[in-house]
Amino acid sequence: MEIFELGDFPLLSGYTLPGAKLSYKTIGTLNAAKDNAILFPHFLGGASEALEGWIGAGLALDPTKYFFILPGQFGNGISTSPSNSLPPFNQGAFPACTFADDVIAQHKLVTEQFGITELQLILGWSTGGLQTYEWAVRYAPMVKRVAAIATAPKPSPWTRLWLLTLIEEPHTSDPAYNRGFYADQKSMHAGLRRQAHGTALTLPPHNFYRDELWKQLGFSSLEDFISRFWEAFWLPQDPNDLIVQARKARAADPSQGGDLDAALKSITAKVAVIAFTVDPMFPPDEGKVDAARIPGATFLEVPSIFGHLATFQLSQQDVQAVNAALADLLAS
Repeated sequence: MEIFELGDFPLLSGYTLPGAKLSYKTIGTLNAAKDNAILFPHFLGGASEALEGWIGAGLALDPTKYFFILPGQFGNGISTSPSNSLPPFNQGAFPACTFADDVIAQHKLVTEQFGITELQLILGWSTGGLQTYEWAVRYAPMVKRVAAIATAPKPSPWTRLWLLTLIEEPHTSDPAYNRGFYADQKSMHAGLRRQAHGTALTLPPHNFYRDELWKQLGFSSLEDFISRFWEAFWLPQDPNDLIVQARKARAADPSQGGDLDAALKSITAKVAVIAFTVDPMFPPDEGKVDAARIPGATFLEVPSIFGHLATFQLSQQDVQAVNAALADLLAS
């Protein structure tokens, strides 16, 4: 993981992050023309490592052809975040920021660090996908293609409520929270476990538990799945960092509070909207409507049994469907 020094970075909220940093990772080689770059931002609670399985020789995202930039975001614990900031912006005092701030920082990384003026593709899953829409609107001439996967331009009311109820409130309601100035990350384990159990309940489709699909993933029992998949994912993370990410996702809006239809119509990139059957977070019927609002966009519904969890490559069928869609998009 590398760090791009942003310097004193002004946020859209009016605050300035002193000595701000943006984490990133690269895979592949930037060619002499600097026209083979792909940007792949990560999702809430995730990291670049969670996306690397989609990149490989012979796949649509082939590092022998393309140069991949996997940028971090404010609040991911490596880039400037509540967990690593000094006063006055430490812990619960971290200022409000948005995905627009992240995208502006990523744009500085792409243009200033690498001298890239054109991106062949921007793709993202879930809240990583929220960033792709921000990119496509804010920097339209620079973006040639967008793959918006299990995401939306703006979260639905259900998704915003989910982010508040299952990502933020388990921590802010914890007696140890102390308005964000808790003693240490380990003291917040109760809220992190509540978050793990809430996401385990709401993200997999109902038949995941009825049909014991966790067995296909190598777990010995339902309890084993909850512990080694969900708790293992959330327990190492810092609650303040997660809250920042959740609030950014809730506020995501490429129109910046304006006319969303007009913002989507301004997109000049070739857009592929990909949704997964039984995904409660970003349902396919909503994705189809989103695609219809974007000039020339295509829509694909992948018949997955894992829904929103398809991002973790749990099914070879899902992987093949997404890879084929990305190959078609890159060939267009």
